[in-house]
Amino acid sequence: MVFSSAVFLFIFLPAVFILYRLIPALKIKNLFLALASIVFYAFGRLDYVLLFLFSVCVNYFSGLLLMGKGRGRKLFLTLSVILNIGVLCVFKYADFLIGTLNSLFRLSLPLPGITNPVGISFFTFQGLSYTIDVYRDPDSGTRDFSKLLLYISFFPQLVAGPIVKYHDVADQIEDRRCTPEMTAYGVRRCILGLSKKLLIANAVGFIADRVFNEFLPGGIGDWRLMWLGAACYTLQIYYDFSGYSDMAIGMGRMFGFTFRENFDHPYGAASMKEFWRKWHISLSSWFKEYLYIPLGGNRKGKARTALNKFIVFFCTGIWHGADWTFVFWGLGHGLLTSLEDLGVIPAEKLGRSRIGRVAAKAYTLFSVMILFVFFRAGSCAGTGGERFALAFRLITLMFSGRGDAYSSYLLGSLLTPAACLVLVLAVLLAGNIPARLRAAFAASAAADSAVFEMLGHLCLLLLYALCVMSLARGGFNPFIYFQF
Repeated sequence: MVFSSAVFLFIFLPAVFILYRLIPALKIKNLFLALASIVFYAFGRLDYVLLFLFSVCVNYFSGLLLMGKGRGRKLFLTLSVILNIGVLCVFKYADFLIGTLNSLFRLSLPLPGITNPVGISFFTFQGLSYTIDVYRDPDSGTRDFSKLLLYISFFPQLVAGPIVKYHDVADQIEDRRCTPEMTAYGVRRCILGLSKKLLIANAVGFIADRVFNEFLPGGIGDWRLMWLGAACYTLQIYYDFSGYSDMAIGMGRMFGFTFRENFDHPYGAASMKEFWRKWHISLSSWFKEYLYIPLGGNRKGKARTALNKFIVFFCTGIWHGADWTFVFWGLGHGLLTSLEDLGVIPAEKLGRSRIGRVAAKAYTLFSVMILFVFFRAGSCAGTGGERFALAFRLITLMFSGRGDAYSSYLLGSLLTPAACLVLVLAVLLAGNIPARLRAAFAASAAADSAVFEMLGHLCLLLLYALCVMSLARGGFNPFIYFQF
């Protein structure tokens, strides 16, 4: 069940919210939310609910063992990490690992063909963060199974994040209130996130899919179409995932939870390092806290820092998908951030002047877009080698200057007036412009005006009406990060 589906928006969410508000006791509210979240997860595949509950139980009992202060705690942590990573490897990477062995050693081992459970990477990482934190501080755990179940299963962030740490929400699970202001903020945030998804991500994603799935494999090599496809996918993945995160944060607020932000206008970054401080913040902070710093971070010299970054970005790539194109995407980011650290790419120096900052932003956005070509190719049909070839072919065609009359016709069929309007809005809203406008408006006298407040409400109602119309029309409506 995706957030942008009619079943979720008009049946599941209202029913859960109304019943939740009618329940008087917080402990029963927590249990109800946990059960509702399991029902939500069961819409994906009912049999994988048992796998999810097994993961929760592993981390719960690991936490109990780690809360003791006797000997053997390191062994318990090791076993917990092995079980969590083992489940992830079996259900997400079995085909990838066996296929790689077959290619390297010319074997014919059969592929198990296991379907990737929805959200397994997210709930596995939340479970891992809990057990590692309890190992570091035994007093940070819980003996109440229902609390841990709610923490890992809470449906707004269950299948696509943001990744939440237990210590960030433990107090909210214990005691929280749903004020009218929190509910209103949550509803507004949900509408904005839904608008990002349905009105922008779906529109540009349709164009990207035509290029990657139809034109490129079909031998159409117009350079304009290739640039359009790469740019549209870069916009799609941002609006798709940030829209989902907005909805998750908004729904969390409706139920009394405050989650940290997951995006901070990453396409306005002036370096790849800055990009990763703004993109998928919960995943970046997870890898920093639980992998990069334990490896030594930047405390052991430049060479070791570069190695640590490559390890982290290798894991970031493989976390996103079981294909070498995702690994290449991750390592590409690792290489560029390392070159920035060494001063080979002087992004930081460029950012000290206005013209230099424009150049640094252009370099960052161009690098992000080119690497996203490999990320998108990882979801295309074919073998690993064919997906790599597809990505390299698209990038080559982007700079080929090739074009013909038929390609011009296809370009015109894609760039309708409505599509052009969405593209212009998507580009304008993807950078730092919205944040600057909000800051300027907040500092103005009009910010407290009842007229402007009413206009804001009317704009939200208009966006919501457009979203309902988009849902009623049906058609293209995927959520990219559900596959992870």
